[in-house]
Amino acid sequence: MARIALPHDAKAGPTKPEVRSVTLGKLELGAGDHFVEVGSCTGAVTIEAARQAGRVTALERNGERLETTRKNLAANNIDGIELIEGEAPEKLPDDADALFLGGSRNYEAVLDHAAETDVDRIVMNVSRLEIAGDAVRAFQERGLFEEIVQVQVSTGYQLAGATSFNSDNPVYVVVGGAT
Repeated sequence: MARIALPHDAKAGPTKPEVRSVTLGKLELGAGDHFVEVGSCTGAVTIEAARQAGRVTALERNGERLETTRKNLAANNIDGIELIEGEAPEKLPDDADALFLGGSRNYEAVLDHAAETDVDRIVMNVSRLEIAGDAVRAFQERGLFEEIVQVQVSTGYQLAGATSFNSDNPVYVVVGGAT
């Protein structure tokens, strides 16, 4: 995956590059796909998806974070992305092929919408174990569940002339879809 620039930050921070790679790999985006991100925040996933999908929509309830998405899209020379300020699922389009949930707010209602509109591929990233279990059950109850993957990333740094590692918190990648 090519590097992206994120000169503008949001308090929630971006999805780590390694986790984005797994997330987008599970979504299997193609040129004919309409990708929708719920909770765009810094826009990191939206930027990566824009390089693969034919159409991209980013939904963010927080106006400041949506502006951060907009600025980071511009910093990466990405245009043509539909940016929507509002709550999910009310503001979600009905024609998504692939959907990414970057957070757990309203996720059950978003999954209801995804099931009703036959979204082919859904990925939800979760950092808390209890929410991951609840999310798996929610996917299962709607007939959407395929798998859950735990991603654990450690990044090397120099310590006393040698390499040591800092571990990031694990991320649970819940994968499913209506088909």
